[in-house]
Amino acid sequence: MKETNWNDCLINQSAKTITPDSNRADSLRETAKERTSLIREITEKNCNFVFEDYYTSLLEILQAIAFKNGYNILNHLCLGFYLRDILKREDLYILFDDARFKRNSLIYYGSRMDFETAKQAIEKCKKIIKELQ
Repeated sequence: MKETNWNDCLINQSAKTITPDSNRADSLRETAKERTSLIREITEKNCNFVFEDYYTSLLEILQAIAFKNGYNILNHLCLGFYLRDILKREDLYILFDDARFKRNSLIYYGSRMDFETAKQAIEKCKKIIKELQ
């Protein structure tokens, strides 16, 4: 069953309660920071890869918050519901879900974004990251 909210994620065990893990959270935050620090420029040739890096960093930050608060979330959809339903950030959820859709299109269907779309998606990821830090 596809989850439609945070409660579905818990029921389907796509999200589980755990002992809060600050060390794991700190490690993920550091990894996310290092990943984006390696990006030098965004070009038409690398824009999809740069987007993937920002999206992955965003996932790491969301996972870090969840680990720190006692949750292990097993899929991207439920990370979005955590952002929306637990952190109460509907505004960021909308941006995240759009980025998630673009990432899935890129990874699973080979639908590369044009340069402008990729730059906009990167900016959305940056905005969410900044808000969560």
